Amino acid sequence: MKRRTFLQASAAATAATVTSSFPLTASALSNAPLPKLFKNIQGNDMAYVDQGAGRPIVFLHGNPTSSYIWRNIIPYVTDSHRAIAPDMIGMGDSAKPDIDYTYDDHAAHLHGLLDAFDLRDAVLVIQDWGSGLGWQYARTRPERVSAIAFMEAMVPPFHPIPSYQALGPFEDFLKGIRTEGVGEEMILNKNIFIDEFLAKGGVVTPLSEEVMAEYRRPFPTPKSRKPVLQWPREIPIGGEPASVHKIVAANSEFVLSSDIPKLAIYGTPGAMMGKQVIDFVAERATNLETVDVGAAGHFIQEDQPDAIGRALAEWLTRV
Repeated sequence: MKRRTFLQASAAATAATVTSSFPLTASALSNAPLPKLFKNIQGNDMAYVDQGAGRPIVFLHGNPTSSYIWRNIIPYVTDSHRAIAPDMIGMGDSAKPDIDYTYDDHAAHLHGLLDAFDLRDAVLVIQDWGSGLGWQYARTRPERVSAIAFMEAMVPPFHPIPSYQALGPFEDFLKGIRTEGVGEEMILNKNIFIDEFLAKGGVVTPLSEEVMAEYRRPFPTPKSRKPVLQWPREIPIGGEPASVHKIVAANSEFVLSSDIPKLAIYGTPGAMMGKQVIDFVAERATNLETVDVGAAGHFIQEDQPDAIGRALAEWLTRV
């Protein structure tokens, strides 16, 4: 029989419950990037934030962001934990080598970096493609990872995506990106993944120009945006790419069957983890808690950093 626990609260209830025990640890919300260190992996320098001491909490971002997206959440854990937040290869301040930026390229660099830390009893905090890579890391290295918090993540029943039709209003958008020539114009030349999807469509509250400047900074030229283009081409749709489909299918099974403690953080309306997905996972997953942090889009860390930080800090006391 599966073991399940549920923490389902409105944003107001979350704040009321958690604020008194976990006051804001940062002096104020910040738009400034956190300082970074570098480690050479696969012959390329990987950038990462490394703050605090104690049990490691590893924050994994997605496309087209960087560790910057965690800047206002990390302060909630560093009083008692070590926070590590890498920049994926080709993103943020990590090196931008002339590679294809396939899923396997990202996995080799990110997993290699995490292995280099020799993690033990680590907690993963994952979103977007950071979730695909994170689920695989936890699944294949159980001796290193002991708990996972996820938001706007690749989870069943939506992943792997069975067909373009299942994408609903995003069908034409993804088809365009995955069409040779069209995708290059959309992402490399027009930069719509950052200037449209991130800046407007992926958040409830529009991002300031200061914040957008930091997200644009690693991608000043069409050539530099190659990772941003390749990531949506790696999404398994209708079984392709086959190698990524196999990984994501195994990850989805892991989400439901693994006994590892899990925290699902979600907002409304969300994108990858709307109510239907949350209900599905909450009903079927083992050792799962859920928390509603309020109004949020796909880039939930920008919409609700305080609520996420408080919920994460509270959960960590019990995991």
